[in-house]
Amino acid sequence: MSYLVAALPAVPLLLGLVGLLLSPGDKPRRRLAAALGVTGAALALGGTVALLILADDVVAASTSWVRLGELNVTLSVSAGVAALYVCLAVTVVALAVQLYSIGYLHDDPRYAPYAAQVSLFTGAMLLVVTSGDLILLLVGWEVMGVCSYLLIGHDRRLPEAPAAAVKAFLVTRVGDVGFLLGIALLGWSARSFAIADVLAAGHDKGLLTAALLLILAGVAGKSAQFPLHTWLPDAMAGPTPISALIHAATMVAAGVYVVFRLYPLFAKSPVALATLGVTAAVTLLLGALSATAQDDLKRVLAWSTVSQIGYMTGALAVGSPAAALFHLLTHAAFKALLFLAAGAVIHAVGTNYLSRMGGLRRAMPVTFWSFVVGLGALAGLPPLAGFWSKENVLVAAAHATEGGEPVPVWTAWVVWVAALAGVLITAWYSTRLLLRAFFGPSRAYGPDGPDWEVGFDDARYDRPGLPHDPPRVMRWPLLVLTVPAALLGLAAFAPGFRTALELDQPHLDVAIALPMLLLVTGVGTAWWLWRAVPGADPVLALGRVRPLLANGFYLDAVQHRLVVRPVRALAGLVKLIDERVVDGAVEGTGKAATGLGTLLGAAHRTALPRAAVAVFTGALLLGVVAAIYGASA
Repeated sequence: MSYLVAALPAVPLLLGLVGLLLSPGDKPRRRLAAALGVTGAALALGGTVALLILADDVVAASTSWVRLGELNVTLSVSAGVAALYVCLAVTVVALAVQLYSIGYLHDDPRYAPYAAQVSLFTGAMLLVVTSGDLILLLVGWEVMGVCSYLLIGHDRRLPEAPAAAVKAFLVTRVGDVGFLLGIALLGWSARSFAIADVLAAGHDKGLLTAALLLILAGVAGKSAQFPLHTWLPDAMAGPTPISALIHAATMVAAGVYVVFRLYPLFAKSPVALATLGVTAAVTLLLGALSATAQDDLKRVLAWSTVSQIGYMTGALAVGSPAAALFHLLTHAAFKALLFLAAGAVIHAVGTNYLSRMGGLRRAMPVTFWSFVVGLGALAGLPPLAGFWSKENVLVAAAHATEGGEPVPVWTAWVVWVAALAGVLITAWYSTRLLLRAFFGPSRAYGPDGPDWEVGFDDARYDRPGLPHDPPRVMRWPLLVLTVPAALLGLAAFAPGFRTALELDQPHLDVAIALPMLLLVTGVGTAWWLWRAVPGADPVLALGRVRPLLANGFYLDAVQHRLVVRPVRALAGLVKLIDERVVDGAVEGTGKAATGLGTLLGAAHRTALPRAAVAVFTGALLLGVVAAIYGASA
């Protein structure tokens, strides 16, 4: 069993490394790259399913790796049932992305490194989930960061892709500095980096709080939480399948899982939980409000991810790691479905913008119903998956407001109120997205007639030039992901699932009345605004507030002024000092030596009469000086 757990991350990582050796180009190598990518994800999925069936308890194994003074770093794996459920979500989404990408990037000349990097990304996330040592976890954490940089900047034809990749890399690195320091503090305090030893150690309270706050900095970066969330919407410059992978099952979920894994430590630090709760509430509302005013389909979904991760971290803050993990699993299903369905729409109409869509419901029925299921789950519409997981988060937050949890009561109130407001706002922008993309008249018409035909003579579609559902290799992942997006929430009624996650029984009583009222209000308001002015964008009702929301409250501009510009100015000053002072001193020394040598050379070449006069003059001066100082002595 322990070898099988170790193979979960090892197989995708090894096949990804093999795939990197393939040079992009001809079809045989492309087919081999696709086979390696699909095989790695499929084997990891098969291994996860086998462990879920065969393993009765936590499967763990460890061997010594290296010693750092008194600290022993181990190569260890550990996977309980909860970790295996996360591995299941990761591998299902990864396999769907690999299959979908075969059609989506069928003409991409750089498909081979792309498929290999997806495998590395998948293996790195599985390493984070199954690692039994903080250092090994850190390795997977950093490999994900490198892979995200490569995959977001994959399409070099887009001018915004390299900038988005660099931004994602640098912003997450800011948080990772804190993450690294937090791990170092925990390892030093426990005299071990093994997670089991770290959880069992008796840490000094002040040191523990400092370490956890530093770890939360890394979580904020990887999971796109305020104030390190700004990279995620810009990461939409990457291929749409990568958006699905990053937003659904890897990267942003990694931070939530790390807090879940270390939650016994967080439960001992009310300060860390309060910080996590406030950050979660701000992020939840910030992401939801920003999603309301986006015209780019993928940016709506990106901001919704920011908001939904806020629900997960909010559940952790109020003392319910089980609710957080449950929402992580359902979110992986419906968000992967939404992004892959968005890719089908973008390929069909040739644009990301909702203002250029409309009327796609009959032309793309499979994609339409995929969006209905995905957006319904996102909004928390019963009985879809998102309803049950959000219900657990809301009930946990409401229960924490009564006291008795490690988190301060005021923090629980903040999380609960923000989560309720998020239900209303999420229902509103989900309905708006569905109406703008699939209902009403088509808005993809210009003064010269329909422009469906521009750029749509694509061999992968049955009817070139017209919008319609994607081919089978892209359609089947949608249909498969629709099942968990619709039904995964019902797992909350399965005793074995509840026991594994330590999840509470769903509360089908008055506790859900207020969220349901808010849900209906959000949907009804968006529908009413749509019907009031047929074909108009409901977001126009926001008036002058719209630019503020569309630009994410201008936090990018704030960071640019407060961080980017000062850092660039400091870098310019350092460069100037280096060039004028340091380089000037080095070059000046050389020039001075050269000048002195030239002067002495000229003196050696002077005529004999002048040389004799100079010698006698010098001797006379020395004699005068000696006489003066000798008389005074």
